Amino acid sequence: MSAFNKSDVHPSTFILIGIPGLEAAHIWISIPFCVVYLLALLANFSLLFIIKTDPSLHEPMYLFLCMLAVADLIVCTTAMPKLLSLFWFDDGEIFFEACLTQVFLIHSCSTMESGFFLAMAFDRYVAICNPLRHSVILTHTVIKEMGLAIVLRGTVLLSPHPFLLRWLPYCKTNVISHTYCEFMALIKISCAETRIRRAYSLIVAFLTGGVDFILIICSYILILHTVFRLPSKDARLKTLGTCGSHVLVILVSYTPAFFSFLTHRFGQHVAPHVHIFVANIYLLVPPMVNPIIYGVRTKRIRDRFLKVLTFSKPLT
Repeated sequence: MSAFNKSDVHPSTFILIGIPGLEAAHIWISIPFCVVYLLALLANFSLLFIIKTDPSLHEPMYLFLCMLAVADLIVCTTAMPKLLSLFWFDDGEIFFEACLTQVFLIHSCSTMESGFFLAMAFDRYVAICNPLRHSVILTHTVIKEMGLAIVLRGTVLLSPHPFLLRWLPYCKTNVISHTYCEFMALIKISCAETRIRRAYSLIVAFLTGGVDFILIICSYILILHTVFRLPSKDARLKTLGTCGSHVLVILVSYTPAFFSFLTHRFGQHVAPHVHIFVANIYLLVPPMVNPIIYGVRTKRIRDRFLKVLTFSKPLT
């Protein structure tokens, strides 16, 4: 580890310490983390391959699911190699520029994930509330434009974050009490006034994840209103079943995300190791669980996966 000179307000490296208070257990914690990461890679690449090679799955929901899978892969791959290096080899040193790159990729792609969840909710809303116009409204061109808008939103709104951090002086310490570089973790070790930067981060979080979550709730209120007007119980259950996978992945993703976000800003009494552990769960578990949930609950993806495993001809 490199020594830190308090007169150097712009250190060339930072030191990640992992999960505070659980340093002795890092090697054991790394085992499930590594397994989950490998499963996330396998599940998401399998999902991308299945949807790409089966033209019958080139529908809005599955195309948005592919976009989500790519964002999931970027998020977990940005953090996990360095995290495992820290846990296995006590290699916590990370270059300043690499740290800022981590901040941008993790935050921007997490914002994109939220946007893809909203796009999937919109797809479910149109499919259930206006089924006759679903293919007219959500054409491939519209899907591409929605995907591009989501990517641009995440890129533009989160691009200032690395620059806001780069211009800060770090005269207290270069030690980050985290397993990866995160915006608020760096803000906390700065020795300058950060109120404006905190406010910008809060506003961006609300305009992306907060607004997305509100719109998703609104879409499901409209969906439920339509579903409960259906004449038969079987029709209601079948229609709700098409939304089950989406609701599950939203709960899996948003729950740890909101916990981590609120804890960083308002949870002074939450133990650091709890907060850091949940922050890692947020990066690891959703990328693994999302494709598995859709694979298990979606018959067409499940059947196609079995066909691939048995080297049979593609489904028609």
